[in-house]
Order: sequence, then C-alpha cells, then structure tokens
Amino acid sequence: MIRSICDLSDDHPDQARAVRPLFRDFGQVNTFHGRITTIHCFEDNALLKQTLATPGADRVMVVDGGASLERALFGDMLGALLRDNGWAGILINGAVRDVEGLRRMPIGVRALGICPVRPLKTGAGERDVVVTFGGVSFSPGDWLYADENGIIISSTALS
Repeated sequence: MIRSICDLSDDHPDQARAVRPLFRDFGQVNTFHGRITTIHCFEDNALLKQTLATPGADRVMVVDGGASLERALFGDMLGALLRDNGWAGILINGAVRDVEGLRRMPIGVRALGICPVRPLKTGAGERDVVVTFGGVSFSPGDWLYADENGIIISSTALS
C-alpha cells in the first residue's frame, strides 16, 4: 500500500471507519491491507490454524478472541502459516506469543497484547461471521487497511 490510511480516510470520509487505537504491532510488516475473513473464537485457535493453512489470496484475517489476554491465539507457528499461504496480515482482539519470532517474520500482525500460555485446541469458534470490537463491526468481505497511523475498514476497496 502506497497511500497513508490518513489520506484514504480523508478521501473517503463516509466509507472509512477507524478502529480504536488499542492494538500493538508484532510483525516486521506494519503496512498491510486486503479483504477480510473473520473468525470468532475464545482462547481456542484450532479453527484459526485450520483457516490459515488455506490459501490467503492476500486477505486479512480478523480474529475476535473476546479480548482475552489469558491465552495466546497466535504465535510463530501460525505466523509461518500466514506467511507461507499468502495472507496479507492478521488483526487479533486477543493475545499473541513467541513475539521474538514474530518480530523477525515478514508478516503484518496486530494484537492487544502478549501471553505465554498456549491456546486450547478444541475447534470451538465460528468462521465468516460479523465480529465487533475496537468500536467497529467487521464483516467478511470488508476491506481492512493498516499502517503506522492505525487501522481503518471499509465495505468497499479504497484507492
């Protein structure tokens, strides 16, 4: 992405919705964008792992983990899946782990915080549902744009 999300927001004030500035950067890449795929899960990342193992096609994974910081939903092993399968990036309303590895990976990762505890693996959760956090609702197929200024979403592609 060449243009700043500030410029995109200015050019599309009726379309661009800003996500509250709650999220920290954990990957090497701090600028990413793409169509959204969503997962709703709580302290369980089996569905997330299964989905990241499929072709990402430059989409952005948006995970509503219920803002839990008790178990990490994402780490270096899932980071490798994200990278290797062509996902543009990930936004997690929850925690990550293995941050030393994530910081060395050429991936875009935003999350609330860090927790060393591994997630559950029961497969609980839902894919491609509307999730709400950070003051906005994310629908599958929406567009997410992230850079050093924050995160915006839109129901249509912004240029």
